[in-house]
Amino acid sequence: MSARIEELDWQTTRMGELTLRRRADPATGEQIYEVKLGDEYLMSSLFTVAEEELATLGLAAASGDALDVVVGGLGLGYTAVTALGDDRVRSLAVIDALPAVIDWHERELLPVSTTLVRDARTTLVHDDFFAVMRAAPTREYDVILLDVDHSPRHTLDPSHADLYAVAGLTALAAHLRQGGVFALWSDDPPDDDFMTALAAVFDGCRAHRVEFANRLTGGTSSNTVYVGLRR
Repeated sequence: MSARIEELDWQTTRMGELTLRRRADPATGEQIYEVKLGDEYLMSSLFTVAEEELATLGLAAASGDALDVVVGGLGLGYTAVTALGDDRVRSLAVIDALPAVIDWHERELLPVSTTLVRDARTTLVHDDFFAVMRAAPTREYDVILLDVDHSPRHTLDPSHADLYAVAGLTALAAHLRQGGVFALWSDDPPDDDFMTALAAVFDGCRAHRVEFANRLTGGTSSNTVYVGLRR
């Protein structure tokens, strides 16, 4: 292992070995935080634009001055912290199935952890977001932001796949207030089949292509943020 890489935490999870590490960018000296699941890279603080845009675009579509927001997937925390930057957000619940990830933030190991966990509006919840959405709602939200899987077609766990079909999206919509917003991050380009499923349940559906500079390739990369309103 390079001397520039520091392993901050390693834990065994039901989905595999989860690693949080920090490395220095050889060109700039910037501290980069990375999460790996087994040999697969899940996320990096080098690329946060699309995660932030998930919150920005989702909240831009919401109406009201006292918004209750739920985020599926805590990760490095950039989606959640961006949501907290909107003064209309009254409460923010972040659901994550991996207690290790919640523990990282509670220990304030990541760049935005302090902002996230010390905000009185924040609640970190250890639970399976997908199971919560399948169940009958116990409360309603104004905005649901989801960033767990790579895309509707490329899920981290096969049990997640049903949410991206009409039946799963219908169950999720039941957790939203009338006119509430569902927004989803995807690593893939806009998917026509998923847009068809989304439009069967939600109104005003859009697939926003979010571009950002990729310092690793020297070019431009893009992600997708889907947004729909509960009819």
